[in-house]
Amino acid sequence: MNAITPIASKIDLTGLLSAIAQADADDSMSNPLTPAQWDTVSAYLQPYAVPAGHVLFSQGATDRTLYLVESGSLSVHYQDEKERLRLAIVGPGSAVVGAGAFFSMRPRSATVQASAPTKLWTLTALRFTELTNRQPAIALGLAMAAGAVLAKRLGNRRRRVAAT
Repeated sequence: MNAITPIASKIDLTGLLSAIAQADADDSMSNPLTPAQWDTVSAYLQPYAVPAGHVLFSQGATDRTLYLVESGSLSVHYQDEKERLRLAIVGPGSAVVGAGAFFSMRPRSATVQASAPTKLWTLTALRFTELTNRQPAIALGLAMAAGAVLAKRLGNRRRRVAAT
């Protein structure tokens, strides 16, 4: 008896690439990859639809997932003993969320919540390691672009803690 094998469908990153190309925020991600390289990266990404109000991750969480924002918006909050402070709104123009924990292997520095329905692409640390082993030049380009966003946020005093 033959087993039924699902047909791998090609992931369409057109919306994400358009968001990156149209980015005009101070901390926006530049596009470091060719269309063929993005086709390679697409095999390592997972789409994620987030409804408004959903908490993507909480301050102190230990996961290292990197998120690429295609559409919608996310609110970044820092909680101290006195109150909750909104640090930033991240939308498709900024493109990257979670780079701080992704690179530092430290807990999340803020809580991120969808302020509108949002479409994201997730890249887990494990999948990034696989990409690094199989396509090091592509992984390096993507890491440098995400690192540049993180550096821009760290250089902006108001958005520094938003480097989640």
